[in-house]
Amino acid sequence: MAKLVDVIVYLCKAYPKKSDLSNARLTKLIYLADWRSALVNGRQITDIKWVFDQFGPFVFDVKDTAAAHPEIFAIEETTTVLGSPKTIVWLRDEHYEYELDPEEEETLDWVIEKSRQMAWNRFIRLVYSTYPILTQERGTELNLVELAAEYKKTELVT
Repeated sequence: MAKLVDVIVYLCKAYPKKSDLSNARLTKLIYLADWRSALVNGRQITDIKWVFDQFGPFVFDVKDTAAAHPEIFAIEETTTVLGSPKTIVWLRDEHYEYELDPEEEETLDWVIEKSRQMAWNRFIRLVYSTYPILTQERGTELNLVELAAEYKKTELVT
């Protein structure tokens, strides 16, 4: 299982539009990668315990991890074009050597490719269209590996 710091570094390096990497988008990219990995590989990439709250799949792990590594990441508080608060995570150390296995990189690349052209609203629709969000109640912890197995069974039946 990859360390979260390595996943964040990889996304900061690989994501084409750096100014889009708000804490919210970064968190949801990692959620999508964990969900995809649970579906394809039977395991998450990270050890995040995902929670379905009023903002969809959300945790403080991503921002907390970035803040705990100021030598690697910079965190910038800014605003969206509509004036809402926005927290951007930047890679401060471009030479940081992340450790991911090829399967993890492939999953992250897949998520980047599928979402990189999406404006925020379309991106959020993608996140909210995932099986865990469609089937679970707000406030619950999302066991992505169990939900992936459940999803696969329902897909085989229908």
